[in-house]
Amino acid sequence: MSGALLVCGATSGAGKSTVTSALCRVWSDAGRDVAPFKAQNMSNHAAVTADGGEIGRAQAMQAWAARVAPDRRMNPILLKPSAARTSHLVVLGDEVTVTDAAGYGEVARGLRDVVLEAFTSLRAEHDWVVAEGAGGAAEINLLDRDLVNLPLAAAAGIPAIVVVDIDRGGAFASAYGTWALLPDHLRRQVRGFVFNQFRGDASLLEPGHAELTDRTGLPVLGVLPHLGQHPMLGVEDSLDLATTTRPGGSPSPLRVALLRLPHLANPADFDPLVMEPSVSLRWAAHPDDLDDADLVILPGSRATVADLAWIRERGLADAVARTGAVVLGICAGYQMLGRWIDDRIESGAGRVPGLDLLGVETTFATPKIVRRTGPGYEIRWGRPVSDEPWDVAVEGSRRGSVHGTSVHGLFDDDAFRHSFLGEVARSRGRRYDPSPVSFATAVDQHLDHLASWLGEHLDLDAVDKIATSALPVDAAPGWVR
Repeated sequence: MSGALLVCGATSGAGKSTVTSALCRVWSDAGRDVAPFKAQNMSNHAAVTADGGEIGRAQAMQAWAARVAPDRRMNPILLKPSAARTSHLVVLGDEVTVTDAAGYGEVARGLRDVVLEAFTSLRAEHDWVVAEGAGGAAEINLLDRDLVNLPLAAAAGIPAIVVVDIDRGGAFASAYGTWALLPDHLRRQVRGFVFNQFRGDASLLEPGHAELTDRTGLPVLGVLPHLGQHPMLGVEDSLDLATTTRPGGSPSPLRVALLRLPHLANPADFDPLVMEPSVSLRWAAHPDDLDDADLVILPGSRATVADLAWIRERGLADAVARTGAVVLGICAGYQMLGRWIDDRIESGAGRVPGLDLLGVETTFATPKIVRRTGPGYEIRWGRPVSDEPWDVAVEGSRRGSVHGTSVHGLFDDDAFRHSFLGEVARSRGRRYDPSPVSFATAVDQHLDHLASWLGEHLDLDAVDKIATSALPVDAAPGWVR
């Protein structure tokens, strides 16, 4: 058998990425050759392919679930927001321009063929493809420029299911409203609903399911229970960031505070810390959030100078300097810790003073660096030059308890993570017991848990039947012009 399916949502945050990851693992466990796809992301949470291309972090996690290597085609368009109305546009892994919200419609229409070709080429190479939608499937103000939801399903000749978040309330209205608002040619692509994040007795929903099916002619394929405190990894949407925090599982955990930058990038850097029972994680947006921290981390950013200004405006600059905690800057966070940043590319601000906690001077320059580096990866315009090298990092600096690195994903390396956190614990008089489970094993356990969750509560036979109704690749109707 072979097939393809679009997993779209009634709203943002409905659980599309989670369901897509789970289905990739379910189908891979069944011995199927499966690949993930998302036509267009708007996210600053990126991953790097082996050949130096940027894709959304969620698609990299879905590729892991499918047991295939991340590929540029899995996310042909990535919009990385840099301001309220502008985004950097990445096409097939390479950043090409900056676009604004008003002008993107015409740009999107010009990228239709890029998207469809990427999707059909993946289908030609893999027996099964699970595509993920974005936002809500019935954003009627954007349908003429929609590359990622039901217009794609119609163009590619594939069926779709709609995931509905029942935890926030109004789920039946969201499900029916999504179906009712769609034009006929797109409504035909929808083959069923999935209710997600339910707490309680699912049998209480049955009368509503019956009426929804009566009104739409579409089945409810399953009710997925809320995952509770199960940690979520590889989050894509800022709505999901709260799921990366956790209290420590030990009586006296190592306390880690992460600065919640407005233009935060690549929070997956901290997924390995989520899996550490001796670590307590929290986001910090005010000076008193740092008061008892043992480790303060300045993460990556897609607007380095703007987020540096935010740190100062919030009083966090002084708080970081006086906290007494170990400090770590990653990528943009590393650059912020230096003497100055000269940015005539990302912000156009020119030279601005840094926090002066490291002997680092950073100049933004082209071309953009996007590459795998040892256990991690780099995505940056900045070229930091340090007179205080940190020999543990591939590219970094250290002054006493203040550290910086240009490399994302260093904590994925178990040996580095255990060594660094052990050093922090010793310097702070705390105890750190490394997780006995490697990070790679923890990720697989996470994905296996999602697969079990899906398999127990979703009618997989019905989903298979829906997916196999996809038209052959050479019979795809193409875009409605």
